Amino acid sequence: MKFLDLAKVYIRSGSGGNGCVSFRREKYIEYGGPDGGDGGTGGSVWAEAVDGLNTLIDFRYQQHFFAGNGQPGRGQQRTGADGDDIILRVPVGTEILDEDQETLIADMTEVGQRVLLAKGGNGGWGNLHFKSSTNQAPRRANPGQECVDRTLWLRLKLIADVGLLGLPNAGKSTFLAATSNARPKIADYPFTTLHPNLGVVGIDGVEFVVADIPGLIEGASEGRGLGDLFLGHVERCSVLLHLVDGSSGTLIEDYHTIIGELEAYGGALADKPRVTVLNKIDTLDDEEREFLKSELEDACGGKVLLMSGVSGEGTDNVLRALRARIDEDRLRRKAPEEEDESWQP
Repeated sequence: MKFLDLAKVYIRSGSGGNGCVSFRREKYIEYGGPDGGDGGTGGSVWAEAVDGLNTLIDFRYQQHFFAGNGQPGRGQQRTGADGDDIILRVPVGTEILDEDQETLIADMTEVGQRVLLAKGGNGGWGNLHFKSSTNQAPRRANPGQECVDRTLWLRLKLIADVGLLGLPNAGKSTFLAATSNARPKIADYPFTTLHPNLGVVGIDGVEFVVADIPGLIEGASEGRGLGDLFLGHVERCSVLLHLVDGSSGTLIEDYHTIIGELEAYGGALADKPRVTVLNKIDTLDDEEREFLKSELEDACGGKVLLMSGVSGEGTDNVLRALRARIDEDRLRRKAPEEEDESWQP
């Protein structure tokens, strides 16, 4: 299935049905009076987050979604039928934006979450509603309410606990394949990963989700390579795993390239907790490992872990470090919620 994380859709709610002007006409019944029914309500357009989807590819082939119109009212006080609603089923993690691509309408973060995007028009009143002691034969009825037309953008941001960062060929896909059942494409050429991959990783009986995004290069924020379009998929992550290729001859430059692109992207992405890992240590001897580790620790100002995705050496330590950061992030999120729910006199 092709991965698509941005789609433009056109929606329209249903118009309300017109009210009816009608009078009761039955044999032997004098002064029947008005009996025009109301128009039906137009259908609404909803968005619903569903399980089992991880791409917006369905909206590539269908961009227009129109709800049904309400039927007009009829005589004998018969109300017109309501129009059918229409539901846009989107993956969890989808943001719904207005036409300007900046105004956030809804953020679909939970399975089953529903949001009203365009409300259907109300049906018009029939002439039965306008009967009074001074106007016993009204010949007027209300028209149905007009529909609502909108142009919206759907932007998918994958919901994962860990986001993988690094230059192309830093070993991100190899790490994901070695620690989960995901099978991303692995090859020895730039930009092997062309779209994000998700994998469920387990350690010490606890599972969490890892997102592997295409590698960044210098100038990605300016559109070079694959650009930074996929960085949005790691905005929701609790922690970032920064893999640095130990076999590269420009270790420190590689590290600063990724950090520079994160800062150029903006937002809070550069401030997220990071676990820095020196990868591909199977190609290094003990002396080279210690030397490169100390250089990288000086550059990042923190602890650096050693790992080899090919041999599996050090992967458990990395997973445990990630799990600890995820638990810390969940505790930080839980604390403000408990404060908000505290009783106030």
